[in-house]
Amino acid sequence: MGRLPDGVVHAGLVLRRWTPDDAELLHAVVTANLEHLRPRMSWVAFEPRSLEEHHSLLCEWDERWRSGGDSYLAVLDADRPAGPALGSCGLHRRIGPAGLEIGYWVDHDHLRRGIGTRTAAALTDLAFTVPGIERVEIHHDVENLASRGVPERLGYERLEERTATRDLAPADTGTDLVWQV
Repeated sequence: MGRLPDGVVHAGLVLRRWTPDDAELLHAVVTANLEHLRPRMSWVAFEPRSLEEHHSLLCEWDERWRSGGDSYLAVLDADRPAGPALGSCGLHRRIGPAGLEIGYWVDHDHLRRGIGTRTAAALTDLAFTVPGIERVEIHHDVENLASRGVPERLGYERLEERTATRDLAPADTGTDLVWQV
C-alpha cells in the first residue's frame, strides 16, 4: 500500500501533512478549540494534551503515513502558510481498499467562511489522485447540520443513515449520515 498524498494547495488554502516539527502549531489550534470541538469530536476526550504529548501524537501520525496509513493535514491560509492553523483534516483508509473517508474541522474563529467546504473539496480531489481509489466518503452524525452542508454543497450523494461504528462524542446520537462521491 503506497503513501497517501501529503498535501495540496486549493482555493486559497494550503493543506499539508502535519509533521513532528508542527507540535507548537497543533498544540495552539487544538488548545484554542477544545470547547468548540468537544461536542462533536470524540478524540477531544483525550485533551488537553501537553506540548510534548502533541509532539508524540505527530510522531505517531508521521509513522502511520510513512507506512502507508492515514494522512493527517494542517489547514492553512495560502497567504500565511506558516500558520496559524485554520483547522485540520485527513484522508483515512477506514472504508475499504477502493475508498477513502475524509474528515475535517475548522478553527472556531474561522467558521462560516467556506473553509470546511473548500477543505473537503480539496481532499476529495486529492483522494482521487491515489491509484485504485474509486469512492470518497464523508460520515457525520445525523444531527450535525454544519457538517451536513459540506457534502450537500459539493454534490456528494447521500447513501444512508446507519449506526455509527466510531467512538461517539458527547453530542452524537449514534446515527451517522454517509455521503459518497
